[in-house]
Amino acid sequence: MVARSTIAVSDVFQTADRLSSRLFVLLGLAGLFTVMAVVLDDAAVRLACAVAAGTLVALLVAIRGMGHLARKPQAQLDKAYFSLVGEDAAPCFATNDIGQIVYQNAVAVERFGDRDAATLVSVLKSHFTTPEAVLYRLQNRAGHQGRASEDVVTRRGHLRLSVHKVAQGQFLWRLEEFRDRITTARGGDTLSLPMFVANKAGVVLFCNDAARRLIAGRPKRLEDVFSTDRLHSGEEVTINAADGPLRAILAEVEGPSERREIYLLPVSQRADDRSQMTDFEALPVALMKFAGNGALMAANRAARDVVPLTEGAAPMAHEVFEGLGRPVGDWLADVVEERLPGGSEVLRVHGAAAEAYLQVTLRRIVEFGRPSVLAVLQDATKLKTLEAQFVQSQKMHAIGQLAGGVAHDFNNLLTAISGHCDLLLLRHGREDTDFADLVQISQNANRAAALVSQLLAFSRKQTLKPERLALQDVLSELMHLLNRLVGEKVRLRIAHAPDLGPIRADKRQFEQVIMNLVVNARDAMPHGGTIRVETEALTLTEELHRNRARVPVGDYAVIRVQDSGTGIPEDKLEKIFEPFFTTKRPGEGTGLGLSTVYGIVKQSGGFIFVDSTVGEGTLFSLYFPINEMAEVERTEFVAAPRLTPRNGHGTVLLVEDEAPVRAFASRALRLRGYTVIEADCAEEALRALEDPTVEVDVFVTDVVMPGMDGPSWVKEALVNRPNVRVVFVSGYAEDVLSEEQARIPNSTFLPKPFSLNELTVTVQGALH
Repeated sequence: MVARSTIAVSDVFQTADRLSSRLFVLLGLAGLFTVMAVVLDDAAVRLACAVAAGTLVALLVAIRGMGHLARKPQAQLDKAYFSLVGEDAAPCFATNDIGQIVYQNAVAVERFGDRDAATLVSVLKSHFTTPEAVLYRLQNRAGHQGRASEDVVTRRGHLRLSVHKVAQGQFLWRLEEFRDRITTARGGDTLSLPMFVANKAGVVLFCNDAARRLIAGRPKRLEDVFSTDRLHSGEEVTINAADGPLRAILAEVEGPSERREIYLLPVSQRADDRSQMTDFEALPVALMKFAGNGALMAANRAARDVVPLTEGAAPMAHEVFEGLGRPVGDWLADVVEERLPGGSEVLRVHGAAAEAYLQVTLRRIVEFGRPSVLAVLQDATKLKTLEAQFVQSQKMHAIGQLAGGVAHDFNNLLTAISGHCDLLLLRHGREDTDFADLVQISQNANRAAALVSQLLAFSRKQTLKPERLALQDVLSELMHLLNRLVGEKVRLRIAHAPDLGPIRADKRQFEQVIMNLVVNARDAMPHGGTIRVETEALTLTEELHRNRARVPVGDYAVIRVQDSGTGIPEDKLEKIFEPFFTTKRPGEGTGLGLSTVYGIVKQSGGFIFVDSTVGEGTLFSLYFPINEMAEVERTEFVAAPRLTPRNGHGTVLLVEDEAPVRAFASRALRLRGYTVIEADCAEEALRALEDPTVEVDVFVTDVVMPGMDGPSWVKEALVNRPNVRVVFVSGYAEDVLSEEQARIPNSTFLPKPFSLNELTVTVQGALH
C-alpha cells in the first residue's frame, strides 16, 4: 500500500506535465490552422483549416473554463484553511487524497519553502525514514475515523504529525516539532552516553554524537553495532567500536511509536561480591557455573564432592561430563543464547574412578551483566543402574517371547517332518536301501525337537509335570551319572542339609538343571578342581532383594553349585542366561544350557542367582519354595494311556491351521482306520457340526489358531455334543490354556512335535 501511494503521487506530476504540454500543442495547432486558412489558395482547404482552427480554439476555451470552475471550490477551501491555520505557529499543509499539497500556511512556507503542487512525502523525506508508510497509515486512519496523530523520531528530535479529514479527498496536516525533547528528557546529541534509536526491525533511526564517535560513523542497523543479535537490557554486550571490541552494559527503554531507545553504560570494574560467593560455596546443593563458551567459572563444595576437580582448575564442560549424544558445549551455548529453555539430562562423569552418573539441570542466569549457565547436579547413579536393570529385564522378556514364538513354529515344522518320515517308514522295510536315510531324518528331527524344547524351557512355555520331590533322594540318584560327567580330573562333593523339606518341580527337568550346572562347572576347570553341590534349609523373615528379583518371605530349599574355575567376567554376568550366549569355543556348546536352567527354575517358581570372581570360581544359588501340601492331581487333562498302537474305528474332526501338520495327521489317522473330517479353522469346524447327521467321536484340535482358538470352539461345540472326547495339540506348553479354557471334560493334551504312533495312541486312548 505504501508503494502504491508513492507511485500514485509521482503519476500525478507526470499527468500534470503531460496535460500542460498538450495544451501548448493544441494552441500551436490552432495558430497553424489559422495561418493556413489565410494563405492557401484552395477555397475548400481554407474552409477546412478554418473549421479545424475554430474547433481547437473552442476546445481550449472549454478547458480553461472547466479549470476556472474547478478552482472556485479550492479557493473557498483556501480561505477556510487560512482562517483555521493561517496564523498557526506550527507548519500546516492541506493535501488531496493522493498526497499532493494544495495549501500551506506561512510557517510551512518559511520552514520548508513554497511546495505548491508538490507532495507531502517529498517535503518530509529528508526529516525521517519511510515517510510514505507513516503518511499513508495516518491518512487511511483519518479517512475512517476523521482524525489521527502519531509521534515520529526524526534526526532533529521528535515530530508529532496530526491529520484531519476536512472534506471529501481533502486532508489538513499539522507538524508539531519538539527539538529539545530528547535532549531534556532521555538524552540526545548533548548526552555523554552513547544512544541509539531503532525500530522493531533493527533499523537505526537516530544515534547521538557519542554513539557516532564510538563507532566512527552512522550505522544502518543494530547488527552493525553489536556482535550478537540477541540484546537483553541489563546484560553485558560487546560493541564493534572503531578501536576494537568494547564491553558495555546495555540499557533499553521502550520509546514512542514502537521505537527502541538503547543506551550504553560503562562496565563496572568492581570485584565479585564476596558474600555472594561465600553463600554459593556453603550451599548443600551441588552447583556449577559455566560461561557461554562452556568454560567452568565456579563449583561449590558440594559439586567438588561429586565431580573430580583439581584445585583451581577451570576445565571445559565436555571435560567434566559426557554421554549426552552431542557436544555438551553446544547444549550450554543453546541455553545461554536462549535457543533452549534449559532442561535436565543424565550425564556420565568424565574421568571418574567408578561408573558415576549425574542428573544435570541447566538454568540461564545473569551476574554483573554477564549471562552464564547455572548447573544443578543430582546423583543419578542408582537411577541409571535401575534403568539398566529394567532394560535387561525387558530384553530377557523380549528374547523369551521370541524364543517361544520360534519354538512354536519349529514344533509345527518338526511335526510335519517327523510325521511324514513315519509315513515313509511304514512303506519301507529294514532291507530297503532308503530305510537308513529315513531313520537318520527321524533321529535328527528328534534332536531338533530336543533343541526346541530348550528354547521353550527358556521362554517358560515347555510342558512340565510337577511333583513333590525330596532333594536328598533326587541328588543321590544323580550321583552316579554326575561322577561320570565330571571325569577323573574333577572331584564332586555333595553335602545335604538335614530336615530339608520337599519342593514341587518336574523331576526330569530338575535333574537337567543340576546336570547343566555341573557340566558348566567342569568346563570352567580344564586343569581339574572341586565341584561342591550343597543344600540348605533357609527361612526368610523379610523379603530378599537381589539384582532384579524379589524373593518373598517363606521357607526355601537352597541348592548351591560351586566351582573353583576361571570365573565369569563382570561384564558378561548379565548375559549368561541369554540363549546362544557362550564363552566357549565354537563346537564346545550351543549356549542354551544356562538359558534352559533359567527357564526351568523360573517356570517351577524358583529363583537363580550367580556370584563369580575371575580366577577364583563361580557360585550358582537356586531357591525353591518348600511345598508341604499334599500332591494336587491335575484333573483338567487326562494323561495319554500307554497303549499298543492298533487299528481303530470312529470319526475324528481334525482342526489344524497348519496344512502340512493337518495332512500328516489326517493320513496317520486314516491309516489306523479312523474316518477323518478336516477343517483349517474353528469357524469351519463349527459349520461342519451344524449338520445333525454328522457323527463325531473325538475332536483333535490345535490350541492357538487365527480367529477363534481351540478351547473356545470346543466349549461351544460340546453344548450340543457333550459326549465327544477332545485331544488338544499345541507347539506351546500345556499352560498356554487359561484356567477357564482348561475346564473341559474328557480332554487330553498332546504336545508338538508328535509322532504317528503318539497321535494314534492318544486318539485311541481318548476313545477307550
